[in-house]
Amino acid sequence: MEEKSSHWITISDMMSGIMMIFMMIAIAFMVTIENDKKELELQNNKIKHLARDYSDLQKELYEDLMKEFGKDLKKWDAFIDEDTTIRFQKQDILFDVGQKRVKERFQRILSDFFPRFIKILYNEKYRDFIEDIRIEGHTSKDWEGTQSLEGQYLGNAELSQERAFSVLKYCFSLKAIADKREWLIKLLRANGVSFAKPLATDELSRRVEFQATFKANEQIMKILDVSDERDGKK
Repeated sequence: MEEKSSHWITISDMMSGIMMIFMMIAIAFMVTIENDKKELELQNNKIKHLARDYSDLQKELYEDLMKEFGKDLKKWDAFIDEDTTIRFQKQDILFDVGQKRVKERFQRILSDFFPRFIKILYNEKYRDFIEDIRIEGHTSKDWEGTQSLEGQYLGNAELSQERAFSVLKYCFSLKAIADKREWLIKLLRANGVSFAKPLATDELSRRVEFQATFKANEQIMKILDVSDERDGKK
């Protein structure tokens, strides 16, 4: 009987040991899940904060632009969208039909507008967060001499690019921004968009736009990359 009792005690001890192992595995699993939840929550909070910061920064810039240029918009025939796009939209002020040379009236507008625009962007609350400053040329779908979509698109793509570059070239040559040129070289871009982003009418579609974009997307991607690396190590 004593031998049999000893045998059952050994089995009982083994079962207790196995139960302890399973319990430790379960606890470790729950701790891992809890840590993952905290890490995911931390990543989500970072992204939320970045999105909120981006939204706040964009809102502040819009308010600063309106405060600076609000009284000038009507005489310039310009418009500032809430996404901070500044749109010059009067074809007969900007360029002659089919031409890339900046007209004298638009040159006078740019001479007034651009240094003030750059002064705002160079403010310390925006300066380090700007990813690029875009000058975009836009056209309507019309293109003399062809009815093919390819001909219309390519002709307007070339013209819109040349116009955007002409505006960039004129703005960059202004003496009022000479001390900002090294900074602008890293950020200032000219893009021809052809008729890829039309507005309500052909007349409104023929326009030049200025916009500063912020680095929020880049920072969010870095957070996502870190999260991917963490998941890959598991």
